[in-house]
Amino acid sequence: MYELAIKIILAHVLGDFVLQSNKAVKDICQKGFHSIYFYSHIAIHGLLLLIVTGFQKQFILPIFLLTLSHFLIDSLTKIVFKSVKYRLYIFIADQLFHFLAIGIFISYFYDYQLDWNYLLNNQIYLFLLAFFVVTNGVSVIIKLILNKFTQDDIIHFDNLDKKGKDNAGKVIGILERLFIFGFVCLNFWEGVGFLLAAKSIFRFGDLKENKDLKLTEYILIGTLLSFGFAILVATIYIKIAAYLTNNS
Repeated sequence: MYELAIKIILAHVLGDFVLQSNKAVKDICQKGFHSIYFYSHIAIHGLLLLIVTGFQKQFILPIFLLTLSHFLIDSLTKIVFKSVKYRLYIFIADQLFHFLAIGIFISYFYDYQLDWNYLLNNQIYLFLLAFFVVTNGVSVIIKLILNKFTQDDIIHFDNLDKKGKDNAGKVIGILERLFIFGFVCLNFWEGVGFLLAAKSIFRFGDLKENKDLKLTEYILIGTLLSFGFAILVATIYIKIAAYLTNNS
C-alpha cells in the first residue's frame, strides 16, 4: 500500500509543482477552459500516473477516474473560483480534494482504515494545544503587554513599518515562535541563537537608520517576549509530553 501511495503522490507532486509553470497557471486563470495548458496539465497527470504504475492493466481504469477527478477539481479551483481574493485558501482546498481523491484511489486496491484512536490521542491533543498557544495565544499576550507602551505614549508609530504589509509583523512573530518551538523540542539550541542573530541583522539594521531609540527598545522588547514565551511553551510541552509517555 505504501509503495503505491508514494508513487501516486510523486506523480501528483511532479504534475502540480514541477511540470506546471507559472506561465501555464496564468494562462489557465485568464483563458479558463480555452487554455491549452489546462488540458495538457491534465494529460501530463494521467501520463505520470501510468508511468509510475508501469502501465499495468489493473490501474488503467482507476487512473482514468483519478485523472478525471483532477480535471473536475482544477476546473473548480483554477477556473470557477479563480476570482476568490485569498488564493491560499483555494490552494489548500485544491490540494485537500486531490489527496482525498488519491486516498479513494488507494482504498480501491487496499482495504485500509484510519485508526482514529492513534490519530487523536493525548500526545496529539497536547501538541495541538501547544501549537495554538505558541501561535495565537502568545500573540495576544505580547500585544497586551506592548499596549502599555503605546497607551503611555512612549512609542509613536509614525516611522514604524510604513512600507510593511498588513499583519506581516504578526505572521513573522508566529513563524519565529514556531521555529523556536521546534528547535527547543529537538534540543537544537544553536538554531535559536541563529534565528535571533538573523532577525537582529535584518530588523535592527532598519531601526538603526531611523535613529529612534524608543522604537528600537519597543521592537527589542517584543522580540525578547516572543522568543521567551516560545521557549517557555516548548519547555512545558516537553515536560508534559514526557509525563504522558511514562504514564501511558
